[in-house]
Amino acid sequence: MATHAAKSAELHRMVTSEHTCPYGLKALDLLKREGYDVDDRTLTTREEVDAFKAKHNVKTTPQAFIAGRRIGGYDDLVQFFGGEVKDKDAVTYKPVIALFSMALLMALAASWKAFGSVATVQAAEWFIAIAMCLLALQKLKDVEGFATMFLNYDLLAQRWVRYGYIYPFAEALAGVLMMAGAFMWLSVPVALFIGGVGAVSVFKAVYIDKRELKCSARLRIAHREPDDGRNGDLDDRQADGPLAVEKAPARGSA
Repeated sequence: MATHAAKSAELHRMVTSEHTCPYGLKALDLLKREGYDVDDRTLTTREEVDAFKAKHNVKTTPQAFIAGRRIGGYDDLVQFFGGEVKDKDAVTYKPVIALFSMALLMALAASWKAFGSVATVQAAEWFIAIAMCLLALQKLKDVEGFATMFLNYDLLAQRWVRYGYIYPFAEALAGVLMMAGAFMWLSVPVALFIGGVGAVSVFKAVYIDKRELKCSARLRIAHREPDDGRNGDLDDRQADGPLAVEKAPARGSA
């Protein structure tokens, strides 16, 4: 168990006219929330950043020091204080849950506005329509990428590659038409077709082929940027310190 005579810390982070390191701000906030008096030392030029990294033999900033000991970057601080650092490559369904939850809330809100009640058939129809639009939006961000990963499991796309490129637009069209209540003779069959093929494909992949799908279900939306303003040369997770096997004292302890 780590002990500290004084709750003080020293933080070196990058703040230039071109770039403010977001993880530096997060590290500063974390230290303050843990009750530390922070000596916030900003690196305001590229020369200062490079000199600091060379002096301490580190690849990234920010770097935090407590009681003269280098803890490391933001993720190292999280671990030092007993927190859990999430694996950026781990499969998560939180984006999917958030998407469908928002679609449901939007449908209920629209139903309340239109009919004064959330318990309506229209609310259910709007939920499906909004969910389809939101799902299509995620695919339309990167049609090429979606079409490529779609080939991993979709039975129709594996036989007709162009289907993967058509799918996002068909899904968006069906959702918009269902939302408007227009051309239902077109939107409903399209929705049933793409939904049916997708369901069969997923069922075969998961329950017959025993495969683990990590593509469309993940909906990786977050964008991460390097900590020092350069494109791609640093680890965005900010774990560049010694292994923080020791834990910080509980809040309020000396």
